[in-house]
Order: sequence, then structure tokens, then C-alpha cells
Amino acid sequence: MKLNYKRTILIGFAFMAILAFWQFYDQVIPYVLEEKFKLDTPVANAFMAADNVLAVFMLPLFGKLSDKTHTKLGKRTPYILYGTIGSVILLCVLAYFESKVDFWGFIITLMALLVVMATYRSPAVAYMPDVTEKPLRSKGNAIINLVGYVGGIFATILMMFMLKSETVIVNGEEKKIYASNQSFTPVFLIIAGFMLVSVLIMVLTVKENKVLAETNIKDEEEETSGKGAKLSKPVVVSLVLILLSVFLWYTAYNGVTTTFSRYCIKIWNIDLGASSMFLTVATVAAIAAFVPLGFLSSKIGRKKAVLFGIVLMTICYTVAIFVDAKTATQNPWIMYVMFGIIGIGWASINVNSFPMVVEMCTGSDVGKYTGYYYTFSMAAQIVTPLLSGMLIKWWGYEVLFPYAVIFSVASFVTMCFVRHGDSRPDSKKAIAEQFAADN
Repeated sequence: MKLNYKRTILIGFAFMAILAFWQFYDQVIPYVLEEKFKLDTPVANAFMAADNVLAVFMLPLFGKLSDKTHTKLGKRTPYILYGTIGSVILLCVLAYFESKVDFWGFIITLMALLVVMATYRSPAVAYMPDVTEKPLRSKGNAIINLVGYVGGIFATILMMFMLKSETVIVNGEEKKIYASNQSFTPVFLIIAGFMLVSVLIMVLTVKENKVLAETNIKDEEEETSGKGAKLSKPVVVSLVLILLSVFLWYTAYNGVTTTFSRYCIKIWNIDLGASSMFLTVATVAAIAAFVPLGFLSSKIGRKKAVLFGIVLMTICYTVAIFVDAKTATQNPWIMYVMFGIIGIGWASINVNSFPMVVEMCTGSDVGKYTGYYYTFSMAAQIVTPLLSGMLIKWWGYEVLFPYAVIFSVASFVTMCFVRHGDSRPDSKKAIAEQFAADN
């Protein structure tokens, strides 16, 4: 049993397109809402969370629908292909309304775009487990995330070089913000083009029905477990606990990422270019760590690898509390180290947590359980922008990293009680699988 690296990489191109969009979305859209449309931070955060409200219902729905879909393109591919085409068209329309500073046109198009994005996220993520044996899914998820983060780093570098800043005086201090007269249209269009090309590469190189017939994983799992078999009570408890853990660590992490560009400007006196560089370091560290972390989970188990990631991120959130503007600007190496460790921690969590969830289901339910996973992550992204936004309004931006520490520690506690979903292959076999080349 060995992982088909080439096929897994190509399937990951769909995830690459998705992450490129979300990296762009998290950094640019909050600024546009606050600076171009003059919304308060809590109101802007509410709009940032609105898509997640729809996603809570749509992700499990479309995950389950794709489980039951049968077309000439396959069961996941139609959602990925047509969803991407719809998203690209709406992203171009969004760029038009942003350039015209048309608030309602922008908001309506943004909501439509986010709804379309939600239709194919679960099918895109469920594709890999469909064609990968259970013991290899941490490695497969590592490859998928590695390819996906290439999209994230592409978007980050694009914004770092294309979005300009200007210096303004606020309360007698110099602050760097986006240049008020710049056009965001080129960034919108490049992200749209990147998404379309990435997905077309996947669709043209991987024929889903052919791969499903070759692997036959669904039929093998159903013969063992029984189609639609119910989970035992201990497994249900573990499933609930790991989904709660997902909610908690996303509450911590997304609370930081949603507000990060504004935190850098207001607390660290750092412009978007520098803050994008910190995020780039985190992304590069994650990319470098994905495959080694997939190997690590084969030796120590998925649960321990997830706990390891939570500890790393909690330490970094704690350190960030004590970083001031002088340290951030005069000792950037501290920031690079800190964000590099954050990237490694987040990679360790993501490589292993999703396979733990789908480990508990049969092949016929992969899309549904993928939807459960993203329902809880999206629910966190509904709560955390609103909650963190209100706390920031009351106590200032200094509350951001203590907030992250509290929820990160809580996720560690709930994760400690998870008893199912782990997978620890024989270490010698795991080493052979890690370095085997699949012809």
C-alpha cells in the first residue's frame, strides 16, 4: 500500500485555487469594507462572517449531495469545475463594483460569490479520501495542503508586490496604510485567472470516474463496515470532541487572521507589505513542514501530532502578546521565527485533524463527514470575527492575542479526550511508503 503522489498533487490543484482565494479575501476585503466603504470594525467583521453562516448549512449539504452524484465527470469534479467558473465570473464583477465604490453592488456580489464558493469546498476536500486508503490519508492530506498553500503563498506574494502603501500622520505618529487612490482590480483579476487555470489543470489531468474504478476504496470499506453503518457511542463522543476542538482552534486562529492586517497597522506600526511578509513566512514554513509532519504522524499518531501543533501555536500567541511596535520594526527576525513556528503548528493540526474525522466513516459518507468538519470550522469563523470585533471595540486591539491563547488552550483540553480516528501504521512500512515513488 503506497500513496500515489502524482495523482494526489493534481487533485490538490482544486485546493490550491480555494486557498489562493481565501488568502486574498482575508487580507483585502476587510480593508475595502473599512477604508473604501467606511464601515466600523464590528460591522466589517459581521460582513466577513456572513458567508460562514450560509456555509454552515451549505457545506454538509453539498458534501452529502456530491456523495450521491454520478456524472460523466465524476461525483466531485462537476461541483469543483462549475463552482470555480461561477466564482471567477463573480470575482470579476466584484472588482468592477469595488472600482466604482458601489457599496450595494459590492455587497450583493460578494455574498453571491461566497455562496458559490461554499458549493464546492466540501467536494474538493472529499476528493482525496475518495481515492486514498485510510492509513495513508494523513500523508495524502499533507500533500493536498502543501499544494493548497502554494496558492496561498501566490496570493500573499501577489499582494505584497502589487498593493502599495502610503504614510499618514495619526495622533502625531506616522502610520502606513493602503494607498487610498490605488486600484485593486488587477489583483482581483489575477486571482480569478489563477483559480481557473488551477482547476482546469486538475480536471484535464485526473479523470475521476477512472480513478474511482481503479481504487475501489468505497466498495472495500462498505464490505468491511456495512453501507451506512451507525457509529458506536464511544466513536460518536470522539467525533463530537474533535469537531468541538476544530471549532476552538479555528476560533483562535481565524480571530487573529481576520484582524491581523489592521493589528499590524494600529499596534505594530507595520504596513501591509511587511505584514504580508510575516504571513508568507508562516505559509512557507507550513509548506516545508507538511510532508515531514505527515511522516511524523505515522510514527507518533495523528492525535499527538495535533496536540503538538496546538502547543506550538499557543506558545506563539503568548509571545505575540508581549511584542510591541519597537520590537516588531527593529527586530523583525523575532517575528519571522514566531510566524514560522505558527505555520508549522497550523500545518501539524491540519494534516491530521481532517483524516481523523473521515477515519470514522465509510467511503459512501466521506462528503458528509467532510461537511461536518467544515461546518464546525465555519461556525468558528462566524463567531470569532463578531466576538473578537466587539472585544477589540471595548478594550482595543491589545486583546487579540490573549483571546487567541484562551481558545487555543481550550482546544488542547478537548482534544486530549478524543479516543478514535487515530492511525499508526507500522513504522517500517510508513518509512517505505513515505519515500516510495509511485510510477
